[in-house]
Amino acid sequence: MSKVLIIGAGGVGRVVAYKCAMQPQIFSEICIASRTESKCKEIANDIKKELKYQTISTSQINADLVNEVVDLMDNFKPVIVINVALPYQDLPIMEACLKSGVHYLDTANYEPKDEAKFEYSWQWKLHDRFKEKGLTAILGCGFDPGVTGVFTARAAKHIFDEIHYLDIVDCNAGDHGKAFATNFNPEINIREITQKGKYFENGQWVETEPHEISEVINYPDIGPKKSYLIYHEELESLVKNYPSIKRARFWMTFGDEYLTHLRVIQNIGMAGIKPITFKGQKIIPLEFLKAVLPDPGDLGSGYTGQTSIGCRIKGIKDGRFKTYYIWNNCHHEKAFNETKTQGVSYTTGVPASLGAELFLKGIWKNPGVWNVENFNPDPFLDLLGERGLPWNEEIDIDLEL
Repeated sequence: MSKVLIIGAGGVGRVVAYKCAMQPQIFSEICIASRTESKCKEIANDIKKELKYQTISTSQINADLVNEVVDLMDNFKPVIVINVALPYQDLPIMEACLKSGVHYLDTANYEPKDEAKFEYSWQWKLHDRFKEKGLTAILGCGFDPGVTGVFTARAAKHIFDEIHYLDIVDCNAGDHGKAFATNFNPEINIREITQKGKYFENGQWVETEPHEISEVINYPDIGPKKSYLIYHEELESLVKNYPSIKRARFWMTFGDEYLTHLRVIQNIGMAGIKPITFKGQKIIPLEFLKAVLPDPGDLGSGYTGQTSIGCRIKGIKDGRFKTYYIWNNCHHEKAFNETKTQGVSYTTGVPASLGAELFLKGIWKNPGVWNVENFNPDPFLDLLGERGLPWNEEIDIDLEL
């Protein structure tokens, strides 16, 4: 039984808190911290009422400031922090962990606040310091990144001798009824999908214009959806950890109406991340846009349909060419009924709580900074369905891509 500190009180933070509270034999005490403590208190009160889990507290914190995080950690004394705050807060929180002797887990890699660029290299540089302190840092333990890395690790361990081609396919076929909304933090979501695409092929990275390449892909129980090649962070770690990969790509679905709104937002400058002066004050356009868009944490009620995320892999086993498809479908309505969140928050929060559980059990524990595919995938996948995200697999089928 161990204390856990959850930093972040959006939709993902709510799911993580719910799922940790559902395992009181593992998580004996929970603290939820955020810049806006009222959001933390709302989650804590719901958990106390619905799950009868009472050992949950809240705190106000600015996770940009290392000393504030250190003070909270030193007072609460968690064994591990689950970071579901903003990606540009990863490094301050990791620094605080090093100062306070706390283990670390996140769901998205570091991204500078003033540049739309995300990569693991900044966090990987902390490997030796975490190792020297005897601390484990688990990176990217959401769904994508996260479960997609675990899926790939399963393929490498049980299905292939060599993985040659990897396509990660992500479809949200849900309907939230809003004219335009993002399924996770708008500031991060819009930065991510408006930058240039990139994929790995024959030992090098190939850059594309935003949404330049698309394919119609069939998703289980959903059907054909136009899917766009974008860059996603797990590609960086997977091609590093599986050097036999000849090509790795990431595909995501976007509706025509969504892309139209996105183009307008870009064309009028509202996706900008550089400060501008408005009525004598400095504001960042994208931060202002975030303030007027629907809160992703509030999209759950009435959200219908489902997500489908998986890995389509080609490679060699015993000298023979094989194909493999492993995926999960998640229904928005089921996610809301359990945690009052939509499916995108749910698919990110469940793996984060499970990764922390495996760490506390000593199964995913190794000093240093690691991605999820560096750990044994079997115990994670043994519990993933039980925790709410059942997965399926098929071998030697037509992968389309």
